[in-house]
Order: sequence, then C-alpha cells, then structure tokens
Amino acid sequence: MSDMPPLEYFPVIDVGPLMKGLVIGGLGIFHVFLAQFAIGGGMLLCYLQWLHMRGACRLARRFADDYFKVLVLVSFVLGAVTGVAMWFTSIQVSPRTIATMVREFHWVWATEWTFFCLEVVAGYLFYRYGPRLTDPARLQLLLLYSGASWMSLFWINGILSWQLTPGGWLESHDVWAGFFNPGFLPSLIFRTISAAAIAALAACVLVNAVGGFSREERHELVAVCARPLVAMLAMPLVGAWYLATMPADSRGWTTGGSVPMTLFLTMAVGSSTLVGLYAVVAILRQRLCVNGATATLLLALAFAATAGGEFVREGVRKPFTIREYLYSNSIARDGIGQLRQRGCATDDPYPLRDAAAYPNAQLALGAKVFRVQCSVCHTLEGMNAVCELAATWSIDQRRLNIAQLQRTKPFMPPFAGTPAEVEAVVQLIGWIRAGRPPDWEEAHDAAVLAQIGRWLDEAGTGPGDARLAATGPLR
Repeated sequence: MSDMPPLEYFPVIDVGPLMKGLVIGGLGIFHVFLAQFAIGGGMLLCYLQWLHMRGACRLARRFADDYFKVLVLVSFVLGAVTGVAMWFTSIQVSPRTIATMVREFHWVWATEWTFFCLEVVAGYLFYRYGPRLTDPARLQLLLLYSGASWMSLFWINGILSWQLTPGGWLESHDVWAGFFNPGFLPSLIFRTISAAAIAALAACVLVNAVGGFSREERHELVAVCARPLVAMLAMPLVGAWYLATMPADSRGWTTGGSVPMTLFLTMAVGSSTLVGLYAVVAILRQRLCVNGATATLLLALAFAATAGGEFVREGVRKPFTIREYLYSNSIARDGIGQLRQRGCATDDPYPLRDAAAYPNAQLALGAKVFRVQCSVCHTLEGMNAVCELAATWSIDQRRLNIAQLQRTKPFMPPFAGTPAEVEAVVQLIGWIRAGRPPDWEEAHDAAVLAQIGRWLDEAGTGPGDARLAATGPLR
C-alpha cells in the first residue's frame, strides 16, 4: 500500500448543482433494482416451468412466456443501458476507485462478463425458440439463463462487498482473500432473497396487466408467483448478520451515527417488513386476491427498500470508497502526509472552468482544492453545498473545521493539503457567501497559517473516530 501514489489526477466532470454522488447513486439504485429483477425472474421462470411439467399449475407455461417477454424487455434493454451508464458515470466520478477494482479483480470481471454473455445468449434463445421447444428443453434453457444470471451476481457481489470489508486483502492483496471477504456470504444471500422477492412482486403486477386471464385464474397465478416472498422472513436475520460483519464505526452510522443513513436503513427495513407481512399473511395464508393497484404498491415498496439498502451500503463505507485503502475523494490513506507537505493542487494539470471569474489566485487555488477533495460529495452552491453547511461558522470555525475534517464529521476524510490550501478554501467559501464580488483581497497572515498547521497536526492523518477525537491526535 505504501507504493501507491497519494493522488492521481483525472479529467473532471461537472454536473452543476447536482452532486456527483447523487448522480451515480440514483443510477445505481435503478440499475440494481432492474438487475435483481432479472436474476429473480430467471429463478421464478424455472419454478413456473417445473410446476407446469409436474401438472401443478395449468397456467404456468402460458404465463411464463408472457413474463419472459417483459423480463427481456426490461433487463436486456433498460438493464443493459443503465449498466453502461453506471460504468460511464463511475469512471467519470471516481476513476481511481474503478481503476483499482479493475486492476485487482480483472479476471473476476472477465468471468462475470462471460456469465453475462451466456445469460444474454440463453435469454435470446428462449425468447426466439422457447414456445416451440419441448418442456424438458425449455427447463434446461431456463436453468442455463437463471444460473448464468445468478453467477453474474455471485462475481459482482464479491467485488462490491470487498469495498466495505476487504479482509485479508489489505495485507496480502490476494484476489481471493479480497473476494471471499467477511461480508461476501451475507450480502450474497440477502441479494438473492431480494431478487426473488422483486421478481415475485413484478409477476403479481404482470398477472393483473396481461389480458386473457379470468379473475379466478389471476388469483391462482398470484398465489403461485407470491410463494418466493416467504423467503423475506429470513431477511431480518441475514441483514443482522451482514451488519455484524461491518467494521464497528460503519455499523455505528446506521444506528444513529449518521441521521440520513439511519433513516434510510429504517426505510429499507420498514418497507421490506410491510411487503413480507402482507405477502405471508394476506396472499399466502388468507389467499386474498391481489389487484393491480395493490401489486404495484408492493413493488414500489420493494423499490424503496432497494433504494434505502443501496444508500446504506454505499454510505457505511465512509470516509472510504475502499475501506482502509482509498478515501471517498480518491486520495490514498497513506498519502495524506505527503499531500500535507506538497499540497493537493500543486500537480493538478487541469484548468478551472470559468477561471477568469475568480478575482485572485488564492480563490482559484481554493476552487482547485475543492474540486480535488470535496466535489465528489459536495457542491459549492447546490446539493449538499459546503457554503450552506458552513454558513453559520465564523471564519476561525471554518479554518478549524476544515483543517480537522475527520473530527468535524468522522465520515469525512482528513484534509489532504497544506495550511495555505485550507485558507484558500476558507476564502473561497467567504467570497461565495458574500455574493462573488469582483474584488477580493488575498489573506496570507503567517500567524493564521501557523495556527492552521497546528490544527492539522493535532488532527493527524488518519480517519476520524468519535471515540478518540477528544483524547489526542489521530495518526
């Protein structure tokens, strides 16, 4: 890890008042929901085909063909488009994270893409020839499609869970030590259950949307398609297992350390619980007939649960994007000390957008420092704007809180720059709060810079820890 450069510079994307994390997070939630629908849909189709071959559901084959057409349209079109969009935005927003993931797990990615290709081929074969195949051939092709889609999840899950719980990879950089990390198995089980639930709820919506079925037939199909929802009863236990594998501080964000993460976790748990209880009690036990409106509402709750879960999964990694290795602003953990001496903007080769709008060089430096260290999670004037967050701070509070970022908010990385760069950001915030006047005097008070330096030294170069913040420097 010590050989890793402290910072690498990449071309910068500017999304205006939208923070970059919101853009990639919104795309990610939508893509994950579609991907889990595709995975669960394959499993449900296998189940329906098996029921048809046993004579246990007279409508299973007919509905399976309709369901698969929707599955192909959604997963192969919308899923593929959002998947490409995810790669594009990830590379734009956090290129160093993606570069590390590809460098460390390139053969794992290649394996996943192979299974994805197999999934696509099997899916198109079934779409083209499925209605003409014999029942055993149909089941074999569906098993191939379903197995390939689940194996795609298997490989991706290992990489995503590695970001939060890299395990022995931190010491050895062994691929399999990172892949089969502490969070791998509970995350895989949880995602598999989620996929089955989403596919079952989508089937309940489709049963009511497809014409040609009587009320009794729809009731029969809903009762069959809802059976996988029973697995949701295990989600609280699997979720608790997954939380237990997290580092203590990450787990703390979900239990009150971060209000947004606690709220989103509550939303995910509450939505999942409502769906599970309704499915088990109303659909499977009392055999109620579920109409299209109710089924759509349940599917919307499942989407809310997915959104909450993905927000928490991304959020609990803070202040890292790769735990204990790479901070969320793509600065290496071991490189903070070097940047404290050299500065984070010293080697930045990219010009500022509208550089002429800054009245002096200090404000331009502040804009570059903000771009490097803060722009992934913040804007200057927009979503999660630093100028609004720091609006009530005095100028000395701004200096102290920025110099000791990991103490100000423990889910933020430590400031990776010189005292002069801290002062540049402080002046930039003041200038924007003042309405961007055309003239602004530079501030280079030696006593102020010396105090900022002492604050930086006091905070140290390690991540924040609320338990240690009052006891001494974090190194």
